[in-house]
Amino acid sequence: MEAEKNARPKGRIRIGIKWKMFMILFAFVSVFVFAIWLFQIQMLHYFYQTAKFNELDKVAKEISLALGDDNKVITVAETSADEFSNDVWVYRIEDGRLNENNKLVHSDGTREEIGYFLEPNFEDLYERALANKNKYVAIVPMRNFKGSYYEFKIIADNANDAGSYPYISGNVRTLNVIHVNVMEHKGESYVLFQRASISPLVTMISMLENQVMFTGVLLVIFVLIMAAIMAKLITKPIEQINRSAKSLALGKYDTEFEGRGYREIDELSDTLNFAAHELSKNDRLQKDLISNVSHDLRTPLTMIKGYSEVMRDIPDENTPENVQVIIDETTRLTDLVNDMLDLSKLQAGSRAPDMREFCLSEMLRSTMYRYEKLTMQDGYTIELSIDKNAYVIADSTMILQVIYNLINNAINYSGDDKHVSVVQKLSGDTVIVSITDTGEGIAEENIPLIWDRYYKVDKVHRRATVGTGLGLSIVKEILELHNATYGVTSTLGKGSTFWFELKTSDSSEYDVELVDF
Repeated sequence: MEAEKNARPKGRIRIGIKWKMFMILFAFVSVFVFAIWLFQIQMLHYFYQTAKFNELDKVAKEISLALGDDNKVITVAETSADEFSNDVWVYRIEDGRLNENNKLVHSDGTREEIGYFLEPNFEDLYERALANKNKYVAIVPMRNFKGSYYEFKIIADNANDAGSYPYISGNVRTLNVIHVNVMEHKGESYVLFQRASISPLVTMISMLENQVMFTGVLLVIFVLIMAAIMAKLITKPIEQINRSAKSLALGKYDTEFEGRGYREIDELSDTLNFAAHELSKNDRLQKDLISNVSHDLRTPLTMIKGYSEVMRDIPDENTPENVQVIIDETTRLTDLVNDMLDLSKLQAGSRAPDMREFCLSEMLRSTMYRYEKLTMQDGYTIELSIDKNAYVIADSTMILQVIYNLINNAINYSGDDKHVSVVQKLSGDTVIVSITDTGEGIAEENIPLIWDRYYKVDKVHRRATVGTGLGLSIVKEILELHNATYGVTSTLGKGSTFWFELKTSDSSEYDVELVDF
């Protein structure tokens, strides 16, 4: 319970998935309802009037195309009047004046006789159109009775801006739109008058407002229900994963994650199961490492202490041989500590390679000289084969460390013949270095694990002849820093071959720096 409490963030309000989903869905519904209210109610007048103006423009365009054929003009006017319930007048202009005798057509789409209060104003409307770049649009009342006659009163028009339209906002009474176009065709002038009614939308808007309000309430209720259902479906597998994760945090690495239901949840469960397996393996191997390293540390310390006490208590034992034993064990202890530090730096990324060109073949030859004492004293045979000198661009210190560790590994696991083979071979633009021993070999299922810093093939600790036992982990980190390819082939009972390859360089293209190995 204490671990669970410590895992929870403090000082922060946490909201459950259900309420988060509700807020998201509620925000979506709110935007949706607002959009309906804005476009279907608030802007309904604008869209309605725009549609009327577009109808009038369409008729004007069709009649302008029919000019020159009076019968066609009449047909278009009558068809348009019936289709859009508009009144259409077309006059031919003579001597720059509008004359009743030159009327081509008057089509009454609404079947109402309203010309008696409009026709006296046609000449004024014609003059307004001429002054407004041949197009004039005005909004007038349906009836404007004043005394004993109807007054033609303009509420709004597009004077001084022929490219715009007048708009009336709000819930207004029924109005007329007067649309005037002056046209030219083969030297003759025509004028088109159209009248369309704009009906009040009060009832429709009120009905739409009620519908939007009712729909909004239903959607909010629906969203709350859906959020609860969806949250339950989503949170159930997450809660199962959460419970398993808490068990994993308490060190129960055999925990199984069984959250199912969605592809993402399945993938998360598989990932966590893999992580639990890796943590379990690392925990086990780390314990092995502690045991092995403790043994490696204890042995030289015990020998140093034992020989030192003997030399202190027995004067005759203060010999160069005993001193050499202490020095050798101290050196072994120092090497172990240094290897652990090197591995930690490599894995932390704090040790960057210093890339320079050098002769890899010369490095191999120099390395063989350093093993002469071992081969003479302990009977080991290390055979070197180089087909041709190879130059590479790499960190020479790191590559030397790789070669030492691979050779030490081969010596530690060599067979009874104590034979180790080192081969350098050029292949195209790469150079391959392989180190072969004749030992027991490695089982195929264990090969992917041997590079792990905690892994030990035989699971039984035995002290290395040379090295510290961390060599392969260091090799892996260094070669990966160089983007080098590496691997191992092994046969049980016949031995193993560790190899790596590096890109070669054309020494003639670089200022070659000689490196003393």
